Amino acid sequence: MNIYVLMKRTFDTEEKIVLTNGQIAEEGAEFIINPYDEYAIEEAIQVRDANGGEITVLTVGGEESEKELRTALAMGCDKAVWINTEDDLDYGDQYTTAKIVAEYLKDKEADLILAGNVAIDGGSGQVGPRVAELLNIPYVTTITKLEIDGSTVKVVRDVEGDSEVIETSLPLLITAQQGLNEPRYPSLPGIMKAKKKPLEELELDDLDLDKDDVAAKTKTIEIYLPPKKEAGKVLSGELADQVKELVQLLHSEAKVI
Repeated sequence: MNIYVLMKRTFDTEEKIVLTNGQIAEEGAEFIINPYDEYAIEEAIQVRDANGGEITVLTVGGEESEKELRTALAMGCDKAVWINTEDDLDYGDQYTTAKIVAEYLKDKEADLILAGNVAIDGGSGQVGPRVAELLNIPYVTTITKLEIDGSTVKVVRDVEGDSEVIETSLPLLITAQQGLNEPRYPSLPGIMKAKKKPLEELELDDLDLDKDDVAAKTKTIEIYLPPKKEAGKVLSGELADQVKELVQLLHSEAKVI
């Protein structure tokens, strides 16, 4: 089975994020594999181990992307592809990434493509579905269970607190939701093996793309932290008085009525 995993390098949200002039300051920041992509990597490994085949992990990004690709290889992926946009693009969005990925995958005869449900730095959940649309293959998002029998696939997807069962067929793109599996940590032997696994570096020219082909359709104007949460207020007194005070506060302070 020919399996591809789409991976993104993201900020570690457990670390303190510093904003400078409306942008995240990358200097000194910690980066990780997008956590939802870890579910996709783990599921790809389990599918390969059960059905045979090969896993290629793919990312689009700048000069620092190799570290996360090597981590994915240490987890158990077979090879990696890094499409380096450092010198070609000053800015890209979800359209940019999807266009580049789809152009790479268009002749690879992928049976299964896995991606994270969302990236924790952007949260749009667009790249996976956009890639599937460009490749003209079916896709199912936010899956929590995957079963493959030959070319038939049954998935369970999360739908706002409930679940939906869908049967479809390969080739297929799915996006992984939390709960799909428990991602493994890279083992020491896995880390050693990862150093020898193939990692191919490509640029836009290698895909016969130029800047205009992948120009962003959107632009991020500013990034800002949410306002500090104010302390709650405890009402006291008779119940009728509390109700009156609550209504007044909802009107004058919360401004929701």
